[in-house]
Amino acid sequence: MSSYFTDLAQQYIDGEWRAGTGSWDIIDFDPYNDEKLASITIATVDEVDQAYRAAARAQKDWAATNPYTRRAVFEKALRLVEEREEEIAGAIVAELGGTRLKAAFELHLAKEFLRESVHLALAPEGRIIPSPVDGKENRVYRVPVGVVGVISPFNFPFLLSLKSVAPALALGNGVVLKPHQNTPVVGGSLIAKIFEDAGLPAGLLNVVITDIAEIGDAFIEHPVPKVISFTGSDQVGRHVATVCAPLFKRAVLELGGNSALVVLDDADVDYAVDAAVFSRYVHQGQVCMAANRVLVDRAVADEFTEKFVAKVRTLKAGDPRDPETVIGPVINARQADALTGVVEQALSEGATALVRGGRSNNLVEPSVITGLPAGSALLRQEVFGPVAFLVPFDGEEEAVRLVNDTPYGLSGAVHTGDVERGVRFAKRIDTGMFHVNDGTVHDEPIVPFGGEKHSGVGRLNGDTMLDAFTTTKWISVQHGRSGFPF
Repeated sequence: MSSYFTDLAQQYIDGEWRAGTGSWDIIDFDPYNDEKLASITIATVDEVDQAYRAAARAQKDWAATNPYTRRAVFEKALRLVEEREEEIAGAIVAELGGTRLKAAFELHLAKEFLRESVHLALAPEGRIIPSPVDGKENRVYRVPVGVVGVISPFNFPFLLSLKSVAPALALGNGVVLKPHQNTPVVGGSLIAKIFEDAGLPAGLLNVVITDIAEIGDAFIEHPVPKVISFTGSDQVGRHVATVCAPLFKRAVLELGGNSALVVLDDADVDYAVDAAVFSRYVHQGQVCMAANRVLVDRAVADEFTEKFVAKVRTLKAGDPRDPETVIGPVINARQADALTGVVEQALSEGATALVRGGRSNNLVEPSVITGLPAGSALLRQEVFGPVAFLVPFDGEEEAVRLVNDTPYGLSGAVHTGDVERGVRFAKRIDTGMFHVNDGTVHDEPIVPFGGEKHSGVGRLNGDTMLDAFTTTKWISVQHGRSGFPF
């Protein structure tokens, strides 16, 4: 695993591993023990340009390659991930503080998405559409957009980079990937190495490790990419969309959330507790779909709260290398400071901490907060860490109002003894995804993934990858002779 951080601490441009030429380095740290993993000289605007130009050159031949030939690359990439699974898991633990459980979860999903990319290579289909004009044949072709720019986040960097990179490549595009500065290897160069070893032609996938302090908006503004696929915060997503719009670029935005897990009066309380604890605290709560808010009907609130608090107190926080650890570190000190501030703000507003976790460097222990005033901004924003807000409600109508009282609309869940009651409830919630009798954190390769409101624009997964990374082209053929009015 350690060789990943020495061997892959480089840019990958036009099939070559090389140092960046920027004037400063990104230092890659282990967030648990602050060990320096790598030092990477950043890419400049010129290197971003080189990466995009390489992708554009390589893409023409790749798009013309038989899709069965393209498919073989993804089959090989999947085998390589399976063969290197233990080393990749170790890199996830080291670079982003993921627990062993989280690493296994991320790798499982990454393999599923690679399997789907194998099928996506053969997915584009044309159509013949009737014409009102005699003798005319209308053909509609599904073609690659050309080059896709991918900006990935730090929380699930291996999965969420692959989730856009692999489908875009499978559908005949070139790609330039910019991983998050805190996860440059797992979210960037490691993926380039896998595809290089899988036989992807040089130039098709490029990885630039850099920072907006160096390149500004050059990654988004560059004339080559026709689509920017961004996963991250709604604040940055708004900026990406603003830059893309006047340049007529398509922006696929998978943004933050403020999901609620709702426990109705007829729920299986023990099961709902298990689902809620997982939904809030998986990967230290650094998940866009995490259950920020746990809404509980007053009829079962006392029982649920007692059991929820008891379970949270059992969650072991510590070294993510320890298989018993459930709560590892958050990604950096800024995030840890923000979470400390969230708890302090909640208490200053009159809330009560049923569990108040301590903090040691980037290790933030779980907290459970109740009694937040209804008007608190904390109930409407995304909290990216292990802090749960318990909110009682009286009846379904109030629950629906509370769930929707947020600018976000990504995921959510409801627990009830009546599945159809749950479905009726889910239909009233303004989200892209909602789950009945389950957790809030789910992703599957062939179901549309994405949010409403501030949680994003567009969808990924399955057939929606065609909408994201291809376009349609109408070609008509006149088999007879058209008549013209002049």
